[in-house]
Amino acid sequence: MYTIKTMNAISPVGLAKLPTTQFEIDNETAAPDGILVRSADLHEMPLPDSLLAIARAGAGTNNIPLDKCTEAGIVVFNTPGANANAVAELVVGALVAGSRNLPAAIRWAEGLKGSATLARDVEKGKKQFVGPELHGKVLGVIGLGAIGSRVANAAVALGMEVLGYDPYISIDAAWSLSRSVQHCVTLSDMLPRCDYLTVHVPYIPATKHTINSQTLSMCKDGVRVLNFARGELVDTAAMLDALNTGKAASYFCDFPAEELLGVPGVYCTPHLGASTPESETNCAVMAASELSDYLRNGNITHSVNLPDVQQPRLGGRRVCLIHKNAPGVISSITGILTSASLNIENMVNKSRKDVAYTMLDVTGPVQPSLKQQLAAIEEAIRVRVL
Repeated sequence: MYTIKTMNAISPVGLAKLPTTQFEIDNETAAPDGILVRSADLHEMPLPDSLLAIARAGAGTNNIPLDKCTEAGIVVFNTPGANANAVAELVVGALVAGSRNLPAAIRWAEGLKGSATLARDVEKGKKQFVGPELHGKVLGVIGLGAIGSRVANAAVALGMEVLGYDPYISIDAAWSLSRSVQHCVTLSDMLPRCDYLTVHVPYIPATKHTINSQTLSMCKDGVRVLNFARGELVDTAAMLDALNTGKAASYFCDFPAEELLGVPGVYCTPHLGASTPESETNCAVMAASELSDYLRNGNITHSVNLPDVQQPRLGGRRVCLIHKNAPGVISSITGILTSASLNIENMVNKSRKDVAYTMLDVTGPVQPSLKQQLAAIEEAIRVRVL
């Protein structure tokens, strides 16, 4: 029986993926085997020795101490693509709303309440909110993953000319992309052509301020920028300067910041990208499934700190080791198994930077001392025998 602790409200549909015959949900336990989390900050939480995995019901993992987890042999999962449809729909809505100045128009119309000349005021005032149609305009999409590819395809359906930039596009994303999306090799190929620009890349040190003074200077005057990925991808000071000079016509952002609020042309939404019942359910289902498969079978899917490794169970026992990525570790593992008279039926080993994961299916009598012998390998971080 595995004990799971939830740090936030998790969709019951997701929790149903953890059958009560094998899992117990105990939010008071100090020694969980697994944690399901959404937005709770785990950086100051002690990591108990019992903890084997953390599954984040969402894409970002900034609330999880990844380095500490890796050092302790705790696998951290996220749920890429589970909220993709929700975010993509919001981006399309923002494209329309930003282009047609809907937020400002709505605020203005609310101010007409009680006017004795309402109809005349409407006809007189609407001219200030004229905005261009999307049809025939050029949209640049930076990042063509699960969300970016959906946005690109939707924009094609709206009659836009779509340019895509993603030097790391996956095969799955490439297959899902409309043939009408034009591939750009560099940002300098894309930016001068764009009427609208949307960014959909993960936030890592290399992507901080992807939109900055230099990239904005390459854009058309009056470009409309959307950011529903991470606030840090856009240099706020550069964006405000571009709005002030007319280089940018508007900035639609899902990450409110003090310096953005109340600025003409800036429209902030309160991090609504994944705020749909469907998205929360999808994330919970994926997170629970990842956690279950790892705890029961040792399989790793969508980890952010360890390599992904999956292998069907073939019977017998399964030996799983998280260890340092160093020479000689595999021979040490196989040597111990051979000495224990165990036959290796299947073995897979993958590494991710300085850490590696080795999973072996063995047949033969497994003695209680095997785990201790494997844990004694100098490079071993975490050993499990299933």
